[in-house]
Amino acid sequence: MKKVKLDIVGLSYSQTQSGAYALVLGEVNGRRRLPIIIGASEAQAIAIEIEKMAPTRPLTHDLFKSFAKAFHIEITEIIIYNLVDGVFFAKLICSDGKNTHEIDARTSDAIALGVRFNAQIFTYEFILSSAGIVIEGDDFLFLENINAITKEQSTEDLPTSIPNPGYQSLSVEELQQKLDKALAEEAYEQAARIRDEINKRNPS
Repeated sequence: MKKVKLDIVGLSYSQTQSGAYALVLGEVNGRRRLPIIIGASEAQAIAIEIEKMAPTRPLTHDLFKSFAKAFHIEITEIIIYNLVDGVFFAKLICSDGKNTHEIDARTSDAIALGVRFNAQIFTYEFILSSAGIVIEGDDFLFLENINAITKEQSTEDLPTSIPNPGYQSLSVEELQQKLDKALAEEAYEQAARIRDEINKRNPS
C-alpha cells in the first residue's frame, strides 16, 4: 500500500475529555488532517521535544532515545498502519545500519519517540479516508474546533495552545520567575503555557 506522509500540525487541549489532548497530524501537500486523542503525559512528551525544552532529568522517551543511541539504533519511520474502533495502531521502523525491524507501539508513544529521532511519519490512504478531516480554511480555525471533531473518538491509549487567563495579569518578570520554577519542578505543560504568554508579550 502507498504511504501518505504526515506532519505534526499541533496539539490542542480537549475540553470534552478530561486530561486528554488532540494530536493533529496533517497530510503533507494536502488539506486532510488526522486528529488523534492522546493522554496528557504523552502530549507533554511530544510538546517538550517540539518546543526544545530541556528537562532537568531524562523523561521516559528521552531515556529510550539514549538507550537506542548507545547501541547505534535509529528510528527512521513511524507508520500509523491501522484503525480499529477509534484506536490507531502504529509501529516504529528501527535500523542499526544493517538490519531493519518493526516494533509495535501506541501511536502517542511512537510520535513522542519519532520527534526525538527526526523520523518521518506516515499512514495509509484508507486511514486518512476514514478518519481524516478535510479543512477548507486554515489550521487555526481547525484547531479551535478540534473538540467537536474528536469528542466521539476514544482516548488512544502540544504548539501547545492551552489557555490559562490567570497569567495575563502578571508582568514579564513574574512570568519568567514562574517559568523557571515550573521547569525546576518539571511541570512542563505549565511551563509551555507560561512560555506562550511571554512570547505573546515579546513577539520576535
